[in-house]
Amino acid sequence: QHLPVGTTATLYFKDLGPQIGWTMVFLIEYTGPLFIYFLFYFRMPFVYGLDERFTSSPHPVVNLACICHSFHYIKRLIETVFVHRFSHGTMPLRNIVKNCLYYWGSKTRKIPYPTKNPFTWLFFFVSCPNYTYEVGTWISFTIMTQCVPVGLFTLLCFIQMTIWAKDKHCTYLREFKDYPSLRMPIIPFLL
Repeated sequence: QHLPVGTTATLYFKDLGPQIGWTMVFLIEYTGPLFIYFLFYFRMPFVYGLDERFTSSPHPVVNLACICHSFHYIKRLIETVFVHRFSHGTMPLRNIVKNCLYYWGSKTRKIPYPTKNPFTWLFFFVSCPNYTYEVGTWISFTIMTQCVPVGLFTLLCFIQMTIWAKDKHCTYLREFKDYPSLRMPIIPFLL
């Protein structure tokens, strides 16, 4: 804008500290779990010791779990490089630890509704079906592996995604007066 002659304008800048690009954030977040899982899958001696009983597994589900886990994170790495577009160029570097601990939005806003795609039908019941599906996937993975660290990770995922889902749900309720009252943040009819 143009200021009238004799008017003084003061600009304030806030130092956000060191920044890191979003592509790098996601590459770091998704590479960690991929390699950490391999430490347990390959039964590394520094994790399990040298006892033969702990350094191999005869169960095929262990191999299937590794394939599923690896595919999930490799897919996310590929999406990060070739698919994602980020609305903000960077994120404060200090947030990378919180984001990594978890894994190791357009201007025209509208109410999301289900479409003919069956994967969108959860929009009848929840505001964030992507989180519902992801929690369901991690619960399935926990059952498949029957592994306590995976179960703890699933619990942490559920807690973090519930926080995000509640925030998004509250935003929808604030922005849209006609937002469907039946919808819950993440778990149909409960939460």
